[in-house]
Amino acid sequence: MALDPREEALRSLDERARALKARTTRPPSPVGEMTATSQAYRILAELLGGVLLGIALGAVVDWLAHTTPWGVISGVLLGFALSIYMARRTANRLMAQAEAEEAARRAQASNAGEDQE
Repeated sequence: MALDPREEALRSLDERARALKARTTRPPSPVGEMTATSQAYRILAELLGGVLLGIALGAVVDWLAHTTPWGVISGVLLGFALSIYMARRTANRLMAQAEAEEAARRAQASNAGEDQE
């Protein structure tokens, strides 16, 4: 029993579309997930490290200048401000990187759409 030429053409087109999708689709990479997790830990370390460094430097200033507790207080405040600055800088860099990757994906998808036409 012969198939209708239109049905056969549609079946052939579906097979070609599936083959194209299989060639162009990348499997999700576990490396990307690990990178996101490691970046989150890096931001956390920057936040905690800045405050702890400020406490340590403030304690040294208090010990040398006998200004207890003003060195620790100012060290905590300066360390907190520094850690927020560093975390914000890292987050902005990660956002720019994610936007660039998304733009590349969109360009690739639009190029793939043009190739099908």
